[in-house]
Amino acid sequence: MPAIPTLKISISGVRGVVGDSLTPDLLTRFSQAFGTYIGSGRVVVGRDTRTSGEMVRQAVVAGLLSTGCRISDAGVCPTPTVQLLVRHLRAHGGIAITASHNPPEWNALKFVGPDALFLSGGRGRELLDIYHQGDYAKARSDAMKEPKTHRRAVEKHIDAIMNSFGPLPVSRRRPVKVVVDCVNGAGSVMSPFLLKKLGCDVVAINATPDGIFPRPPEPLPENLAMLSDAVLKHKADIGFAQDADADRLAIVSELGAPIGEDYTLGVAVDHILSKTAGTVVTTLATSSAVDDIAIARGCRVVKSMIGEINVTETMKSENAVIGGEGNGGVIYPEVNFARDSFVGMAIALHYFAGKKGPVSEVVAALPRYHMAKTATPCPAGKALEVLELLIEKNKNRKIDLTEGIKISDGKKWTLVRPSNTEPIMRIISEAPTADEARRLNEKLVSQVNNFINGND
Repeated sequence: MPAIPTLKISISGVRGVVGDSLTPDLLTRFSQAFGTYIGSGRVVVGRDTRTSGEMVRQAVVAGLLSTGCRISDAGVCPTPTVQLLVRHLRAHGGIAITASHNPPEWNALKFVGPDALFLSGGRGRELLDIYHQGDYAKARSDAMKEPKTHRRAVEKHIDAIMNSFGPLPVSRRRPVKVVVDCVNGAGSVMSPFLLKKLGCDVVAINATPDGIFPRPPEPLPENLAMLSDAVLKHKADIGFAQDADADRLAIVSELGAPIGEDYTLGVAVDHILSKTAGTVVTTLATSSAVDDIAIARGCRVVKSMIGEINVTETMKSENAVIGGEGNGGVIYPEVNFARDSFVGMAIALHYFAGKKGPVSEVVAALPRYHMAKTATPCPAGKALEVLELLIEKNKNRKIDLTEGIKISDGKKWTLVRPSNTEPIMRIISEAPTADEARRLNEKLVSQVNNFINGND
């Protein structure tokens, strides 16, 4: 397989490897383009804890100041905090400096519009056009203002969550004991404080905001061994894990077992719909468990393309009460129109506090599905042809062409879609049992490989 490029530019932002493709010059030019795009207004800037973060921040500040922007510097803070602050300050936009779940050598710029949502579609393309044309706004020296440090960004975020949910019920015989793994990322500056405000007995691990990640930052089950061990060691009721910029959340039961990222969203959906009925938006790749939970509450589910941008835009058009992605991304517009692990923690704690029995038993009672995932090499020029052949091959079955092709058969489905960043085809299958999901996945992988190799 060809080497994966270390610079990725798209309508949603730019990311790359620091010291290789992500240079100060490129970062400054992208920031100049963004300042030009928003019309030289107020911009919120925040970053995660990566060791390259200060270099990137200074390049971003230089680019924004050169276009006449006024900067509210939130310092080290979670990405959802940047989005919340854009809305609270009525800023013209924001830049979150983070490579999210990517390895520590990566960093990135995520561009936020005045609606506190990431740029997408036409807005993202307009920004890219400005960047490529290189015709940036130029401010006179007397129009350049010192960046203002916003010292209460995290406190505002905590206040918004507490105002919406309040502390946990006090009728319990003891406080809920929580272990939280912040991966030494941006969640380190907020998670312990929020959990204590909620009334929890908190054990924080990997909560030094130095950007030295003690595990891969993506909170997948295979990366949660330290959290699982700490939950068992401290006899905790629940464990939480975040990624580096704290927009995604994974949950571990009192048995030290990850419940699965899709069930982070499932728990949140079940709790919110128990209070407020309404539409739920999830992606095509999210578990049917979320659909079953919503349907049992008498609510409809709308599917979007994969990615936070697509979910939030669909949520706005559908006036959804909650939504998110099956990767642990919970979006609750009442507090923050963004994937927000802190909102996810508050919802989950209130949900489990209202149930009888430990986390493991409550989750076991939810609809149960299993997934199998494969990525197979596919030349970029071949992807469309493969999808067309799959559509023809499965034309008599139930298919959804919102993104790639999703083939459904009762409680089972498979999604085949080309990657946006790598020369591969992603195949995700789900079924009520692990064996069924594996067999379904293997069948579609075989079909895809046959089409790639011209054996149709």
